[in-house]
This record gives sequence, C-alpha cells and structure tokens, in this order.
Amino acid sequence: MDVAALTFLALGLPFVAALVAPVLTRFLGHNAAWLLAFAPAAIFVHFLRFVPEIADGEIVTGGYAWIPSFNVSFSWLIDGLSLTFALLISGIGALIVLYSGGYLKGHPHQGRFLSFILMFMGSMQGLVLSDSFLMLFVFWELTSITSFLLIGFDHGREAARRAALQALVVTGGGGLLLLAGLLILWNVSGITQLSLLLSFGAELKESPFYLAVLLLVLGGAFTKSAQFPFHFWLPNAMEAPTPVSAYLHSATMVKAGVYLLMRLNPVLGGTPEWQILLPLFGVATLVSGAALAVRQTDLKLMLAYTTMASLGLLVLLTGLGSPHAIEAAALYLVAHALFKGALFMVAGIIDHETGSRDLTRLGGLRSAMPLTFVIALAAALSMAGLPPFFGFLAKEEIYGALSGFDARSMAFAALAVLGNALMFAVAFAIALKPFVGPKVETPKQAHEAPVLLWLGPAILALKGLSIALMSGLAHRLISSPMSSAIAGEPRTVTISLVPHIGMPLLLSAATVLVGVVFYVNLDRLRAGMAVVLADIGWGPDRGFDQFIRGLLRIAVAVTRRVQSGKLDVYMTVVFVLVAAVLLATPVLYGELPRAPFFAADVPAHELAIMAIAVAGLVAVVLAADRLTAIVSLGIQGFAVAVIFLLYGAPDLSFTQFMIETLSVVVLALVMTRLRLSPSDHRPLHQKVPDSMIALACGLGFGLFLLRATGTPFDATLTDFYNLYSKSIAHGANVVNVIIVDFRGTDTLGEIAVVMTTGLAILSLVRLRAGSLKRGTDERQDAEERA
Repeated sequence: MDVAALTFLALGLPFVAALVAPVLTRFLGHNAAWLLAFAPAAIFVHFLRFVPEIADGEIVTGGYAWIPSFNVSFSWLIDGLSLTFALLISGIGALIVLYSGGYLKGHPHQGRFLSFILMFMGSMQGLVLSDSFLMLFVFWELTSITSFLLIGFDHGREAARRAALQALVVTGGGGLLLLAGLLILWNVSGITQLSLLLSFGAELKESPFYLAVLLLVLGGAFTKSAQFPFHFWLPNAMEAPTPVSAYLHSATMVKAGVYLLMRLNPVLGGTPEWQILLPLFGVATLVSGAALAVRQTDLKLMLAYTTMASLGLLVLLTGLGSPHAIEAAALYLVAHALFKGALFMVAGIIDHETGSRDLTRLGGLRSAMPLTFVIALAAALSMAGLPPFFGFLAKEEIYGALSGFDARSMAFAALAVLGNALMFAVAFAIALKPFVGPKVETPKQAHEAPVLLWLGPAILALKGLSIALMSGLAHRLISSPMSSAIAGEPRTVTISLVPHIGMPLLLSAATVLVGVVFYVNLDRLRAGMAVVLADIGWGPDRGFDQFIRGLLRIAVAVTRRVQSGKLDVYMTVVFVLVAAVLLATPVLYGELPRAPFFAADVPAHELAIMAIAVAGLVAVVLAADRLTAIVSLGIQGFAVAVIFLLYGAPDLSFTQFMIETLSVVVLALVMTRLRLSPSDHRPLHQKVPDSMIALACGLGFGLFLLRATGTPFDATLTDFYNLYSKSIAHGANVVNVIIVDFRGTDTLGEIAVVMTTGLAILSLVRLRAGSLKRGTDERQDAEERA
C-alpha cells in the first residue's frame, strides 16, 4: 500500500476505533484500552517514518479531489510543524487511552468516553495535517464538537454542562471568524491549499484585505488557544475527567490556535500589526494566567491556568518572529506538551488514589506513592526550566529571544521572568506540597497507582529528560524542521545543556531566584491574589453568563414580536412582502408593462365567462359567512378553467376543474369541523388595511403577468420538450411527460408539500375536536359535582 493510502487510513483510523470502542469496552472492560491504544500507536509509527525525510528538508503533500469544480481537495501537508504535532497527538494520545482505561475503570460509560477521546484525537490529527482550507475548517469545528462532548461527559452535573456549552460557544464563534478569514484569503489569492498559500505572503501583506484577514484569523486562534480575554473557558473545562484535561492541555485543542498562527506566520507574519497584536495579547495572557494559577488550590485548576500562561508565551514568541523567538516557540511547545501532560496525569493519580486534589488537604504522600512523586518531580523540573530537562533548553532560548537593551525587549523580558517565576512556584507546589511534610488524612487510603495510570506520565517525564540529553539528535530530527516550517525558511537549532554565559542565563537565574521566593511565600501570594480579584470583581467568566442571558432576552423579545402565534399576523406579513416585491421591483428597475390592448371584437361567450368571474369575485367580497365565500371563490376557479378550455388547453382546464372542486369540498369540510364564526366580525379599521393589501397583491400579480406576456415568446424550451418527449421519455402527451419525467423531482416536491399541508390540517382538526371534547367533559363533570 502506498504512502498516500496509508496516510488516508491514518487520518480515518481514530474514527474507526471510536466506533468499536463501546463494543470492546462492553466485553473487555478497562482492558479494552490496551487494544484501542494500538490505533494511535500505529498512527505514531506511521508518521515516525516521515521523520528522516522531513529532517532533510522535504515536504510531503498528498490527497484526493473532494469537490473538483471548486478546487477543493481532501489533502494533507506534512512538514516539520505538522509532523511534530502529529507525533505529539498520536504518541500522547496512545498514553491517554491507556490512562483512561485505568482512571475510569468500572465507570458505566467508559466505552462512550473512549469513543469521544478517539474522535477528539482524529479531529485534531486531521486539523494539523490539513492542507486544504475546507478540510482545515471541518476538522477545526470537529475539535470544538468533540471537546464539547468530553467536557460535558459528566452531564448530570450543571457545572459540566455549563463548561461544555461555554467552550462550544467561544471556540465555535471563533471558528466562524476563521471561516470568514479563510474565505477572504481564498477570494484574494484564488488559492485553497496552505502549501500553495505559503508563497503568497508578499502579495497578501500588500492587499487592502490583509488587516481583515489578520483580525479574523486571530479571532479564531485566540478563542481556540484561550488568549486573554477569551481565556475563561479553559479553566472551566477542568470539569471534564482528568484524561481529557491532560490531553486537551498537552497536545491537542488548546494548541490548535497556536498551530494556526505558526502555520500562517510566513504568510501573515512580520508586519507591524502582527508584531504588535500577538505580543500584546500573548504577554497579557502569560502574566494573567500565571497570576491566576497562584490563586488556586485545586491541582487541575493550577495546571489549567499555567497552560493559559504557556499559550500566551507561545503567542508572544510567534508574534516577535525573530530567529531565536521562532526556535524558542518550537522548543517550548514540545517541552510543554511533555511536562504538562505528565503533571495533569499526576494530578489525576493523586485525585484517584486519595479522593482529593485540594493542595491544602494533601501532604506526606511520598511514602505511599513514591513512583508518582518521582514522576511529578521530574515533570516539575522541566516546567521550571531547570537542567537537565528539555524545559531548560526552551527557557534559555526564550530568554535569548528576549535579550535586548531596547525598551520593548526589556519590558517583555521582565514580564516573561515574572510569568515564568510564578509558573516555577506552581510547578514545585504541585510536585512537592502533596508529597512532603507531615502526612494529611485524605478521603481515601493513599497507595501507588496501577500501571495504566503511571505508565503515561512516566514515559512523558522520561522523554523530557532523554531528548534534552540527546539534544543534538532531537534538534536535527524535530526542532530544526519545525522551526524552519514556522519561519518559512531553513533554520538550525543548536542550543544544548552546556550553559552559555550571557543575558539568557542571567534571566534564567533571576527566574529561579524569584520563583523560589514565590514558592516560599505561596500562601501569602495566594491571599494577596484573592484580595486583588475580589477588588476587581467582574471578570470575563461572569461576563459570559451576562452575555448569554442578554442574548436570550433579546431572542425572547424578538420571537415574541415576530412569532406572535396569530395566524392573521403571519398572513399579513407574507402578503405585504409579496406585494412589496411585485410592485417595487418593476418601479425601481423601470420594468412596468405597457397598457394592455382590448380588442373590440371579443366573442360574447368570452365576455360572459369574464362576467361570471367578476360576479364570483363580488360574491366572495359580499358573502355573509365563510362557507358562502368559499363556494363563491369556486366560481372564479371554474370560470378560469373554462377560459383554459376555450384557448385549447383541455389538460390544464381539467386540472383546474379538479383543483377547484377538491378545494371547495375540503375547505367546506374543514370549516364545518372547526366551527369557526359564521361571519367576519372585524371592525372597519382592520378591513381597510387588509383590503388595501389584497388590492396591492392583485395589482402586483396583474402587472407581473402583463409584463411576462408582453415579452417576445421564446420557443427554445417548447422545441426541446417537443423534440425529446417522444424519443427520451416515450410519451406522446407532452404535458404529462413534462410533469412526470422532466419535472419529476419538482412534482414529487409539490406532492410532499400537499401531503405536509394535509397532515397539518388533520392535526388542527383533531386538536380542535379534542379541545371541544375536553371542554364538554369538563362541563359535564362540573354539573355532576354541582
């Protein structure tokens, strides 16, 4: 099987595994996780085969035509950036599936959860490998939908439902902004594939639509990657089970926005707008996320807010766009995926084995959970940026990018040191405080976790150490190709564990020093942040609730106004719009018909038929009750049918006779069953406007018919039907052939409309009859009680 076919199968394999997950779990229980983990493991092995080729500077594209007429394809792009994401998603995904098997052991809906997590994995895998715009958007929205299912997995709790809805609204709204940006890109460039768009950067930056594209793309990226002030959905997403949190924060959805910015950096980056907006929002997200993390005592919330801070740091570095900044972003993205995935799983282990994840209610767990403690400490060392872990390399490269003596660089460096120092304190608070100190009584008797729980974080923590020790190989295979893809030109990453005396090392030392101070005074810092947040009061999270409530109020008000529940209002609106369209269009565009010519020698029988039609109209208007009006209305229909017959259209005349007869019968029966008022009790001030609307509609249709019949007759369609009705449809009656064969689908639609209308009328009749019967029964019961 060729590479293209295997890649196509790799993109679809998670969704196939999601289909069989509930069945396997039903028969195998939590052991089904071992089998299901083979799907992401196989994907990881498949993409691992591309590493040497991509490391040599190659780019692999492929796919299949999806909608050829619109130049839309199901295509993929594999370069250093997408390959790194694909390996992280599939590799960490396999560990998450195993972890889920242990974490949700015995849960009645474990199969459904594994199905959701595999669909989530497939969605993110498709997103980062997409080459076509449409494929990118489809998978982008799939990540929002599957994350909604995962966050709201425990749907019995209101908090989970609210968090899921919040994430869907925020990221779904951002997805619509992204769609608009992609459509403008398509319109400006005529390109529908990212691999071709990368060479269109210079033209796009000179386009008057550049700013619109940038703002729309940033709207999609910032909402997806939880940039301030759109960050509030991310910590609330911690209502999801811990496997979701670990996967969401390490390798998948929250990094989708960062991926998009990195992917489009060669196209949109390097402009003043890019270098102002991204660093500004990035540094605001970094500092606010790190400060909010200090405020928390829940292990998952602490990690969630540090993820927010890390995403801000990645956006800051991508926005700066310098060689060191791009390389730092590549290194930190990989480092963060490894240590954050490990720490989230450690938090889940603590919660699973002790029954609590409140930092103030944990302590002395080192003797009961020694392996978990070692894993947590290793991941925290990488998060803190200490050697010999990969996080140290990333932090040194970050400070190398921020080392400068201009005011802008110094401000960013100071804020980066502050944010990293706060994350340093949080990392060691999670790694040390639950395990050291006096033993604290926990809701459950603490003990070491089973292999399915500790295997994943142990591998990730060990990986953070091993790739740092083998940094040369890691840079050649991963870091350099990824940096080259982000920059749009060849880049070589060379940083190693050997300390480099200079400003980056001094900033790193300052981070450690300040971080230690923050850690020692963590309780005071937490109390201070609580006071600050209390003084601030209102925040984006509360604002979201206010926005939703306001939106619902507006929706209710609009619905009450336009959906009053009164049929006469609906009919009035419809006919007013019909009259407006029929009268305004010919007046505005100068298409009024010429005055009709009345022949002097009209036969007497035709005049008689006309007179009958007018008499029927007068009878309808003057009818004292609705039944008389319906019968009188049939007079007009029969008169029109006779006119059709006189002018040589017997088929049409017969159809008209049948329609009028059935209409009169059906309407008369309905009026009888519904027992409507026998006469029109409307006051004059209501009759006059209705009469004016009726006259306007009649005048409009009359003008339209005069204009249509006044144009030269085009016999093209007539000749077509006459020519092919016999030879193709094998029918001599052209009218029947048109209705049954050439317009068969149209006729089927008309039949469906008639059937739907009949069902609606039947429902109304039964509803009315049931209401009358209930009313009669209630009166009888009241009389008996009396």
